[in-house]
Amino acid sequence: MSESSSFNISASSISNWDYEADVVVAGYGIAGVSAAIEAARAGADVLVLERSGGWGGAASMAGGFVYLGGGTPLQRALGFEDTVENIKSFMKAALGPGTDDAKIDADCEGSVDHYNWLVDAGVVFKESFWGQPGWEPPHDDGLMYSGGENAAPFSTSISPAPRGHVPQMSGKNTGEQGGGYMLMKPLVETAQALGVRAEYDRRVQSLVVESDGRVVGIDATRYGKDLYVKARRGVVLAMGSFAFNEEMVRANAPRILSRPAASIEAHDGRAIQMGQSIGAATALMDVTEVAFFCDPQLLVRGILVNGRGQRYINEDTYPGRLDQATLFHQENQAFLVIDEAAFEEGAASETSSPELLMQPTWVADNAAELEAEMGLSAGSLQATIEQYNRFAAEGTDPLLGKNPKWVKPLRGALAAIDLRGRTGGFTLGGLKTDADSRVLHVSGAPIPGLFAAGRCTSGVCAGGYASGTSLGDGSFFGRRAGISAAQEAKSPDGIAMAQGAAAH
Repeated sequence: MSESSSFNISASSISNWDYEADVVVAGYGIAGVSAAIEAARAGADVLVLERSGGWGGAASMAGGFVYLGGGTPLQRALGFEDTVENIKSFMKAALGPGTDDAKIDADCEGSVDHYNWLVDAGVVFKESFWGQPGWEPPHDDGLMYSGGENAAPFSTSISPAPRGHVPQMSGKNTGEQGGGYMLMKPLVETAQALGVRAEYDRRVQSLVVESDGRVVGIDATRYGKDLYVKARRGVVLAMGSFAFNEEMVRANAPRILSRPAASIEAHDGRAIQMGQSIGAATALMDVTEVAFFCDPQLLVRGILVNGRGQRYINEDTYPGRLDQATLFHQENQAFLVIDEAAFEEGAASETSSPELLMQPTWVADNAAELEAEMGLSAGSLQATIEQYNRFAAEGTDPLLGKNPKWVKPLRGALAAIDLRGRTGGFTLGGLKTDADSRVLHVSGAPIPGLFAAGRCTSGVCAGGYASGTSLGDGSFFGRRAGISAAQEAKSPDGIAMAQGAAAH
């Protein structure tokens, strides 16, 4: 039996293969199913290995946003104009710094085609737009702003368009059966119709590697027994992030240590470690998405202040951007200050996350009393509210550019919600891949036979985030991984030979 610490084994040590396929996919979430479909359509015999008892992964429990744009049929049907250049400009600005522009260009240029691919596979997007703040639509609406496109600092220089496409599901329950489930279900059914095989309860442990560096299979375990799986053309890793690997988080992204969110325990970083063990490069391992555990319907109606009583970001921006600013730049110190009328209005709003409509921590008759109750420095919160109210009376926010729709003076009795430490996140870095989803060696050359997609790779997000980029990136580059793996020709080209070719 292979040890859990062994991330690769020699092909010469295997005398008998338990399974064989042209393309072997590790993981049956959004990246894995997309890879399986395209590999099968390219004529490959495909086998998927999944560690749990069924398909879905984190994707099936997600809200279901797929980040698409450039003029999708859904955008056009609902009256929104978008162009490839607009979505490129936004993604490079909002998802940086340091985005992989080749990946973003490919993703944006192929976005309309990718929408049609999803629809052709049976994914349904309802022609209905949800325009309220929130993490996702509370109903079965198909389109929503999901990245702060319509808020400062992006809306003044890049023409905004909603790009969060959500598969339709009536009576959805995110975390059990939501938009993510309705994305995965038809894709898995498409894969099954194409003859894709799946083996469940198989925990992938190691890559099987030839002496020339080519990946030719996988070692998996089931109930402690080794199973050797041969890949005649290529292996696709689609096993998720490292958000639940405490050691890797501590070493690479310590700001979210002990606070994983929007991920599952299977996201243990194994795929990344397997790739690293044979020289794969990684990128953006310190990059994370962050979420506040407070409903955006409340956030937009108040002012968010730090531990010094100062505003630091416009409250109507994408919640993930707001949350990153809090954890990364405000020492995880945040308070939402809101007046009674605004709180009641927000609390009565329709939302997908009513459990996050938090009750006030402190209530006072005026700013001075509230400031004292909160333990802030004398005059700090009062000065912030005075400045905000002075301009809010005119419907403006010159300091941070909050949309006039949400700018109203704070009047009468005031409340504050304690948001200190109420953040969680997941990792966005991983194996370095090219735009064709080939895993790259530290030399820059592709590792023969190895491909990857989804959260085990460094994708389109390099710092910022927009809801839908995980499922969008995973499915788009999962497709490319499947195509690349199916087209991989068995040859003696090892890493050394590939490096030599690259040098010329």
